[in-house]
Amino acid sequence: MQWYIWRNLLFTFLYFCRVPAAKKYPLKKRKARNSKGLSTKWKVAIVLLIAILLSPFYYGYVIKNISATWRWVRDIGHNPNYRTYKSFHIRMPEKYKVCGIDVSYYQGKIDWPMVKAMHEDSIHITFAFIKATEGLVQADPYFRRNWREAPKAGIICGAYHYFRPEMSGKFQAKFFLQNVKIEKGHLPMVVDVEELDKVSPEKMREQLTEYIKYIKTKTKVEPIIYSGLTFYQRYLAGYFDTNTLWIAHYYQPELKLSRSVNWKFWQHSDKARVNGINCIVDFDVFKGDSLAFRKLIIR
Repeated sequence: MQWYIWRNLLFTFLYFCRVPAAKKYPLKKRKARNSKGLSTKWKVAIVLLIAILLSPFYYGYVIKNISATWRWVRDIGHNPNYRTYKSFHIRMPEKYKVCGIDVSYYQGKIDWPMVKAMHEDSIHITFAFIKATEGLVQADPYFRRNWREAPKAGIICGAYHYFRPEMSGKFQAKFFLQNVKIEKGHLPMVVDVEELDKVSPEKMREQLTEYIKYIKTKTKVEPIIYSGLTFYQRYLAGYFDTNTLWIAHYYQPELKLSRSVNWKFWQHSDKARVNGINCIVDFDVFKGDSLAFRKLIIR
């Protein structure tokens, strides 16, 4: 009798232990639930993907590569010696390796060490022409700072005067030399002539000749003449052929001048971006290698 009771109790216990567990966690239901849900590793992967897609660094990377690809596509079929330098935001003629800029008050306060440190491939800033004076009374307000700080950063400098043809060339030269002390290690001075100021071409050339003569007499160095290509061809060609020239001619792979023209500097862009300068700046190249450039420096 006791055996019978214990047997029934054991069966009852096993029944309640087995049947409820089977009902609560049926195998088929668990499989169905797993097939509809996602595993932990997939959830983590999705979260990471969303984080990446929403990250500003990701979009910066995408935009950068899209921009680079577009530039590459845009350059297809163009002169391979006139390619885009992304750091400087301009196209440059590649065969010129001695590069520089020219600045005035327009560029504001310049961080010259940053200018010197900037480079892309073999392109970096070697020289700078700095505006000193204009006409008879205007001195550039940033000249003294630029003239002092640029050489400290290791940049070779030259000073330039913006020439006014309606004014005395001799007195303009005197005014320039009152503001600029020319020393060894500098580039030759520059006289920037690019407009007639309502005087005749003959009068402009007369005053310009006086300016050059006075500078050369006082410093023993003949100044470089800067001008735009069109102005040079119309009013200066044939009159100042022995002078060293600096010509402005923008957005071209080559400066289209006769080989007989004595040009040494070419201002090929007015839209460059350079570290340390908060606005666009003119970009220049020297015709020749570094050895020829060194020979031009005042000794």
